[in-house]
Parts: sequence; structure tokens; C-alpha cells
Amino acid sequence: MNVLNTLPFQPLSAGLSLLQGVSVLDLTTSVAGPYCTQLLADLGAEVTKVEKRITGDDTRAWGPPFLDGESLWFLSVNRNKTSITIDLLRPEGRKVLQELVKASDVVVLNTSAVVQKKLGVDYETLSALNRSIIHVSITGFGLQGPRAELPCYDLIAEGYAGIMDLTGEASGPPQKVGTPASDLLAGQDAAMATLAALYERQRTGTGKQIDVSMVASSVRFMAPKMVPYLGSGDLQRRSAGRDSVIAIYQVFDTADEPITLGLGNDAIWRRFWAAVGRPEYGEQSGLESNAKRRNARERIVATIADILAGRTRADWLSLFEQHRIPAGPINTIEQLAADPIFQEEGLFFAIQGPEGLIPQVGLGIRFDGQSHAVRNPPPALGQDSERILSERLSMSSSCIAGLVDSEII
Repeated sequence: MNVLNTLPFQPLSAGLSLLQGVSVLDLTTSVAGPYCTQLLADLGAEVTKVEKRITGDDTRAWGPPFLDGESLWFLSVNRNKTSITIDLLRPEGRKVLQELVKASDVVVLNTSAVVQKKLGVDYETLSALNRSIIHVSITGFGLQGPRAELPCYDLIAEGYAGIMDLTGEASGPPQKVGTPASDLLAGQDAAMATLAALYERQRTGTGKQIDVSMVASSVRFMAPKMVPYLGSGDLQRRSAGRDSVIAIYQVFDTADEPITLGLGNDAIWRRFWAAVGRPEYGEQSGLESNAKRRNARERIVATIADILAGRTRADWLSLFEQHRIPAGPINTIEQLAADPIFQEEGLFFAIQGPEGLIPQVGLGIRFDGQSHAVRNPPPALGQDSERILSERLSMSSSCIAGLVDSEII
């Protein structure tokens, strides 16, 4: 089945304009950096993607699957951007970039301090050219410290941060989260920090150096697990989500497909037992608080499992919806993509690209009820190089031709 052709079509539009007038230079590659700049672009910023000649962003080669020759990983985090290729290893290329920096508000990088210094894109160098520049670095371990020069990917960060150790079955090995969580967390942090720096710059007129570490972002992600350990010494182990501070908060089998169930407070606890026809169970002495229910967790889980095994998932979810009990399916990717409500909300859709339809996942944040953010499809490598130099730097056609001939752009 061609899933792409089943998606709702969303025409390109003016999109959101909250960051209209903000100019961002995106020197990043892979996922974390491009995700950061896509968020800024979705909010209305003008994002110029600066890529290597010939190969471009690393994710352009990540596949299969490919769509019309383009990596679908690349297409997932690069909409609403323009693309220019520049050889930053050559002085002429660095000079072009410096001129772009002078005309920009933000520059985002995912290279270490040593590489930044080598290419002349470090904060000290760029702030001398533009004192109001906001310089954002996304690296594995930050720009300082003994690990600053170590290479890092999402997998590595999830391991360092303890995420993998708590993910998976108790009897199984550590597992990575099924999506690049550390990349996306760091990208969100970088976008949030950029917005804060832009807000401060309105008062001060000066720029800011922002240092985002994938590992640090992932460690903060672990705060609800770390703080209880730091404060009590209780060490949580891998349990496939069956052991939570909430007494009943896990997956249960039904007569056909599993469901998730979270009985997060006393009122929900009582509503659940009323819904399943056992109100007296919810009112019994010794189970009236979460702390007491945790002590009886094994017995409670066995009782709930026996009840839920008697009816189908659809039956239970319908009943729990009526009684406002937190529960849901465990969707496969296929089921998630086909969810009609998510499609209606604009979370999955197709846009028109130069070679055909391109699938996208929506921003999912509404501003005055509006969340449609796509102005342009992800760019082809270097497709805007000449226009950017002409329009933003007022460079003559002969100068541009010279850069092309000398393979600088």
C-alpha cells in the first residue's frame, strides 16, 4: 500500500509569523541541529541551511528508504529552509559565510570548539563581526570539559544519560528509545534557548553564546527518575514501565490487543473499579492511598489483569473513555499514521515537492487555533545558493559566477 497517497494534502501557505524577520544560519547536520532550526523555521524565522558542496547534510545519505532520490530522514527535519553550499575549508568560502553572519541574527552549529575555531565560526570570531549574533552550539558533551571533543550520536547520549538502562524488559538488555530522543531533546532545548536569547537581545542589543549538550539535555530528561534516587537511595531498575511511583501505571493484555492504563490518583482509582463493576474493591481498607496501593501492587495487578483479559481492547477503551479513565492503545507506526483524528489535526499530511508528494509530521502547537506552518518543502542541495548571495549580500552576477567556477559554492 502506498501510504503517502493516503495522507491528507496540505497546500503550502504563509505559515506562522511569530519569528518573522529573524534570520538564522543553519550550519548543522544530522538530526539535533536541523530539528532545532526547523522548529525556528516553523515559527516563521528565515533559515538558511549552509551545506557542504557535493554531499551536503549527512542525513541526505541516510537510507534507504529514499523518496525521489532524497532521504526521508532528511525530509523529516528540514522544511521551511533554503540551501546554500559553501566550501568552508577555503578562505574564499569563509569570507562568504562571514558576510552572511553580518546579515543574520542567529547561527546554529553542531561542531566542537576546536573545529569551530579552525573554520572561523567560533563565538569569539563571529561576535566580532556581529555583536548581536546569537551563537548556538549543539554538541554531544558541550563546548567545555574533558569530553568536549568526543564524537557523539543519539545512541551514545542515551547510554551516557541512563535512558537505555531504564528502557526495556527487566530480564532483557538495555534498549535505545525507538526514536532519536537525545537528538530531539537537544534540538528542542537549542530552539528554546534561542528564543530566550532573542528576547533578551531586545533589551540589551547584544548577542549570546548558547552551549547545548545532547548528554546534558538527556540527563535533565531523567530528572523524575534521578531526583527520587538522589533523595532516597532507591535505585529503580529496568521494568518495561511496570514499576512506577504511581501504583498502577503499566501495560495490560486484553482479549485481543494490549492497552496502557494509568490510575494516577484516588478519584481515578475509584472510577476504574466502578467502571469494571467492582466498586467495593476500590473502596476497601488498605488501598485508599497510592502509597498503600504500591505495597499491594502485585495483588492489584493480578486482579486487574484477570478482569481486562475478559474483553477486547476496543470494549475497554470505549468504557474507560466514558468514565474518564486514562487508557489507550499501543499503536504501531502503521496504526499511528492511519489515525483519523491525528490526520484531521494536521499531524500527518503530504505537501507538494519538486518531484512529487512529500510526507510531513506537523508542528502540533497551535497559535490562536493555527498550526499550519509549512511554507516550503525541504530544499534540494544548494538550490538557493545564487539567489541568497544576490538578494542577501547584493553580490553581482559576475562575482557569483566566479564562486561557482572556482567551486567555492
